[in-house]
Amino acid sequence: MSATLLDASDGIVTITLTGKLSPEDLAAAHAAAGAYLRDWAGGSLLIHGERFEGWTREGDWADLAFQTANDDLIRKMAIVGDTRWKDLAVIFTAKRMRPFPLEYFPSGQADEARAWLKS
Repeated sequence: MSATLLDASDGIVTITLTGKLSPEDLAAAHAAAGAYLRDWAGGSLLIHGERFEGWTREGDWADLAFQTANDDLIRKMAIVGDTRWKDLAVIFTAKRMRPFPLEYFPSGQADEARAWLKS
């Protein structure tokens, strides 16, 4: 699996997820995204998960350090991916418990997701 920071511009940090996500991959993506959010004093996240295949079973998934340190800096989060992952992604990201809007967009709607983040 790879969680790769693709771009950080215009107040949006863009990360792509491919394969199975591990806690280590997530922590690395969090570190990179968090640095931009802190430098910018806030921004939005765009997650591309069109080639996402789920989460690994092993590892420590209980680490909430990124949320604790950065949730107040996140304006919005958009996830773009296969609709089969929507319900699990919403649960994994704790959508209803975060202090910012979070929306899931079907694969192929990256432009719509970016427009929503900018609105």
